[in-house]
Amino acid sequence: MKNILVLCTGNSCRSQMAHGYLNHYFKGKATIFSAGIETHGVNPEAIAIMSEDGIDISQHTSNSVTEYNTVEFDYIITVCDHANENCPFIPSKNAIRLHHNFFDPSKIEGTIKDTHAAFEKARNEIKRYCKEFNESYLQ
Repeated sequence: MKNILVLCTGNSCRSQMAHGYLNHYFKGKATIFSAGIETHGVNPEAIAIMSEDGIDISQHTSNSVTEYNTVEFDYIITVCDHANENCPFIPSKNAIRLHHNFFDPSKIEGTIKDTHAAFEKARNEIKRYCKEFNESYLQ
């Protein structure tokens, strides 16, 4: 069983969505963790937009990367440039590190429609990436 860490700045949106999709695509073939350099709580908009696609992340928690110091990861995926540039040392000897800077929906201000569109855009980018990751790396 592979261990996969998805890392973001606050573990509130993008890493949570990726965590949900990776759980969905790997269906028990890997253990998925998500964490942040900081913890900001799981964003309610992320929960709602994932629910629209049939993925429930409502029970996820926002975790600090330091909580997983004893886990040996096979893959570490950073989903924002800030986390990629400021990630603390993670003591996984053989982890394959991947990076993709996804659009940050939490930075959008505007109407409910604007916010929804931003979260939908991020969700769809993340969904495609996670599906391709499943097909490319762990098959």
